[in-house]
Amino acid sequence: MTSVQEMKATVRPKGGKGAARSARRAGNVPGVIYGNNEPPVMVLIEHDELKKRIYKGHFLSTLYELDVDGKKHRVIPRDFQLDALKDLPMHVDFLRVAEGAKIRVNIPVHVLNTDQSPGVKRGGSVNVVNHSVMLECPVEAIPDSIDVDIAGLEISHSRHLNEVGLPEGVRVIGREDMTLVTIVAPSGFAEEQKAAAEAATAPAEAAAAAPAGGAAPAAGAAAPAAEKK
Repeated sequence: MTSVQEMKATVRPKGGKGAARSARRAGNVPGVIYGNNEPPVMVLIEHDELKKRIYKGHFLSTLYELDVDGKKHRVIPRDFQLDALKDLPMHVDFLRVAEGAKIRVNIPVHVLNTDQSPGVKRGGSVNVVNHSVMLECPVEAIPDSIDVDIAGLEISHSRHLNEVGLPEGVRVIGREDMTLVTIVAPSGFAEEQKAAAEAATAPAEAAAAAPAGGAAPAAGAAAPAAEKK
């Protein structure tokens, strides 16, 4: 489950593109806090700190206590923008959340025990069909991930969301039986299976075709002559 983490920010004195560019040149990232029926607050986050948290993972599903010049805001990141060329943070949005509130978040899918899948051992590939799932959950109980155990999973078999346990109070937004992971057959697998099946049935078919008690006389063969007395 997610834990509340702390992060610092300062009030952004001015809005607009010019002020945002100046803030970035000074090593800060402009952002805004909104929601919970309170006025929005423009903020600045130290660039390196924000970059570290974004690239650490789970940024958009982590609850933060954002200290803005001494005033603390309970928030969750809702969006961020990266520079198209440098992949550096350019802007960030935070949503205020009250204690006990529920929120919709995209939770990543993690695959476990790949080495214990017989399908993988036979050359199959793990195909993650849905890399994340939208859930509605209490802000204090946001799962870090949806863990999918594929131990025992054969080729062409799948794991579905309704086969994975979710924490109490968590609701799926969408189909509860959505496919999460499947084992894809290797190249030539279908032909190998067909050849093996034909080889297995060939002896039985040959035995069924043979007449009982030996071979029948050839068509058109003369009957044996009657014994003379």
